[in-house]
Amino acid sequence: MNKYLNIFTWLILYACTFVAASGAVWFAGDLNANGWIMPNIAPPSWLFPPVWTILYIFISTSAYRIIIAERHYLKGITYALWTLQLCLNTLWTPVFFGAYDLLGALVLILALWIAILCYTVVSFKIDKIAAYLFIPYLAWVSFATILNFEYLRIN
Repeated sequence: MNKYLNIFTWLILYACTFVAASGAVWFAGDLNANGWIMPNIAPPSWLFPPVWTILYIFISTSAYRIIIAERHYLKGITYALWTLQLCLNTLWTPVFFGAYDLLGALVLILALWIAILCYTVVSFKIDKIAAYLFIPYLAWVSFATILNFEYLRIN
């Protein structure tokens, strides 16, 4: 691929993650407004935008590395898993913040965690760096899953 096509490809992938993330603006709000008790492990709200910005850069770069990697029989599955995790990530926000459905959100985030883990394992066979870029995402979603469970448990 030529240099400009590479840059364009990465920008398209980042745009996909950005569009998926931008839906959160419509739903994210003050969780105390609906009377929920905040778990002790809840991080400060200012932490989420920088963490997700970094994670979305990693998510985009991982997919980009898979696209430019040599031909591999697992590429199709990797593309599907990347798309699935992005869809599940996008769906979680309106379920948790919009519908206030803590159980539904927990089911979605567990499916998201599985999709991320599967992508990480499969992409490792194609490009190790692509897989390593998903490890912080897996860690953050692991924490978010525990946090979601804590919200469900105490509310």
